[in-house]
Amino acid sequence: MPDIHVSAAIIVDDDGRVLVVRKHGTTRFMQPGGKPETGETPAQTLIRELHEELGLVLDEGDLRPLGRFMSAAANEPGHRVVADAFTVSIAHADVAVQAELAELRWITPADAETLPLAPLSVEHLLPLAWARGS
Repeated sequence: MPDIHVSAAIIVDDDGRVLVVRKHGTTRFMQPGGKPETGETPAQTLIRELHEELGLVLDEGDLRPLGRFMSAAANEPGHRVVADAFTVSIAHADVAVQAELAELRWITPADAETLPLAPLSVEHLLPLAWARGS
C-alpha cells in the first residue's frame, strides 16, 4: 500500500475542543495539516500548512511533537497516511477557513460520534487529544 506522508496538528482551544477541518470536494473531517514540500521538516510543513489553511502564524517552539501515526488515507483509496503529529493550543478566534478548506469545526468527544472523520483522526489523533487533556 503506497504511503502518503503528512504533518498533522491536534489543535485544542481554551475549552478543550479539538479543531477538525474538511477540504473542498471531500466529506470527512480531519486534523489540519498537509504534505511536505521538498526539503521541509515535518514541523516546517505543519507551520506552512497551518498558515495557508487557517491563517495561523506559528514557529517551531509552539509545536509539541506527539509521534508518527499510520492509518488508511481518508481521501486516497488504497493508500496509507503516515502522519507526524504535533499539538498546539490556540484561542478559538485565531483561525479562519482559507486555501483548500471548505469548513472547520471545534468538536467534543460527543460531536466525534456523529461526524464523518478520517481514520487517522478516529484511530489515533482524537483519542490522544482527549486522553492527554491537551
